[in-house]
Amino acid sequence: MNDFYVGQKVVCIDDKFKNVSIDQLIREGQIYTVRWVGMYKHYIDGEFVGIKVEEIHRGNDDGPEGYGAADMPYRATRFRPLVKDKISALRGLLAPKPDTPQEPKTKTPAKKKAKV
Repeated sequence: MNDFYVGQKVVCIDDKFKNVSIDQLIREGQIYTVRWVGMYKHYIDGEFVGIKVEEIHRGNDDGPEGYGAADMPYRATRFRPLVKDKISALRGLLAPKPDTPQEPKTKTPAKKKAKV
């Protein structure tokens, strides 16, 4: 899951927060830059991989629905790494690994029909 790193461009894929009426500032489809990534433990939401983005500093979460966290990260599952060339990324999955030796292709001799 931890496919994120500082400086990486990510796209928000989930900006819906259940039971929260305060705007959480991220927008689905918007591109952000990771400024922090790591494990985060929240006393209500539990432990999760979180990221903070350059474009948003959340400040202290001390409003009416706040939990007292300072600049709380977002769950990393709300983002995906930005892939500019999707076809190229998929081709990369199909390409052989450079460390993997490839067996040479050999022609299989045709089977001779047995006379009956």
